[in-house]
Amino acid sequence: MVHIIMLAGLIVPWFTLFFTSPEERRRYMPVTIFTSLLMTIIFQIAYTYEWWIMHKQIVPWGYMIDVSFVYGVFAVGTFWIFRFTSHGFLLYIVVNIIMDAFMAFIALPFLSVLDIATYENIAPWEYFLVIFGLSFIIYFYHKWQQKIYKSD
Repeated sequence: MVHIIMLAGLIVPWFTLFFTSPEERRRYMPVTIFTSLLMTIIFQIAYTYEWWIMHKQIVPWGYMIDVSFVYGVFAVGTFWIFRFTSHGFLLYIVVNIIMDAFMAFIALPFLSVLDIATYENIAPWEYFLVIFGLSFIIYFYHKWQQKIYKSD
């Protein structure tokens, strides 16, 4: 059952992009891909320092990276956050605080209940600071990337 949940977390979020226009997908996909790259690096660091331990995986290298999270839920979640908040920095920050707190203090501890992953050498508040700090990097990357688009 856990494998089905993890596969759904990887695949289902991508179907929500059918509710966007091709222009929106072109506009927000670079930051989505960049975020996935950064999260892959963070998971590599986490593996090295044993911030958390992956107990279940859907791919052979899943003991290092939670593929369903990094390339599914988190990636598409980033897309939607930028879709709705990229026009205002303060709104973006508030939404990120809420979403990052939810991930760090509710969603990831729930993964322990499902025996998917457990925090080891990082506290939930430290994880919150890592992903909240990441939100600044990706926001400024997105703003830099937007210079290639003509303003409406």
